[in-house]
Amino acid sequence: MPALNGADITPSGTGEPRPYFVLVTGFGPFSRYAVNPSWLAVQSLHNAVIRVEVPVDPVIHDDPRNPPPSIPISHPTTALREIRITALNVAVTYEDVLSIVPGLHARPPVLPPLENVSPPPPNGYDLVLHVGVAGRGPLRVERVGHKFGYNMKDANGCHAPIVRVAREEASRSPSEPSPEERLERARLGYDIEGPIDGAEPPKRGFGKGYELFTEEIYTDVDVEKLVHHLKKSGVEQVYSSLDAGHYLCDFIYYCSLAESRRFVPKTDKPTTKVLFMHCPPVDQPLSTEEVTEAVEKSIIWLCTSPTS
Repeated sequence: MPALNGADITPSGTGEPRPYFVLVTGFGPFSRYAVNPSWLAVQSLHNAVIRVEVPVDPVIHDDPRNPPPSIPISHPTTALREIRITALNVAVTYEDVLSIVPGLHARPPVLPPLENVSPPPPNGYDLVLHVGVAGRGPLRVERVGHKFGYNMKDANGCHAPIVRVAREEASRSPSEPSPEERLERARLGYDIEGPIDGAEPPKRGFGKGYELFTEEIYTDVDVEKLVHHLKKSGVEQVYSSLDAGHYLCDFIYYCSLAESRRFVPKTDKPTTKVLFMHCPPVDQPLSTEEVTEAVEKSIIWLCTSPTS
């Protein structure tokens, strides 16, 4: 993330720093969760405004027709900048993710109908932070989203889209599920899709429209530095992860990472940071309030740290 200097935070013609716009998502009901723990953790952040102090560059007098005054004038080196947060609930279905997430990265963003929400920023969100529930344990900050391997049914009992593959690829042996995927299946009580008419199950994930994207997309956020910051700030139950589970959490993460890059030259970084955080079920061991605090601390760090 670029340093937050005066040119970055102050729009032309005003003395107020440009707000930092953040979209945070949680998931809807599924399995045994009538209210998803991820939504419990982020819903209180909807329409929240956090004011943080950010550094600004000193004023430089480079116009010979307007020399600096003979008596030095002190200029502020910091300014207050608003972080404006919108929270969005996304259903635990592949269809909803595919219909909603691309709009979140449009210019201007397109949101589903929401009550009591400000218009989205014309130039897009600065940060999109997705939160989803995992099993008992610490918070997990995910580093990578995966394109394929979505073999579990969603909350509506539907599978992810089938992806057409080349004949030589179809003849390869299917990869074994990762430990995180096995835990996800066991936690949800879901079986993997079995063979159809003696053949291997179809490949599922992102197909049409995502052909040019790689099988794994890493976030541009420095996750290790974020985890270190959270631990220093009192959030001890947190670690980084390379496996988001090949279910809806992984699915929304890959979709969001891909869409943030869709119209960006390969040599440039996306203007919208994308990150995913897994939280545990309530009080296993973290309370809803503790998860909300960790999410808020993450947002503030991502908005103010020049090394994020």
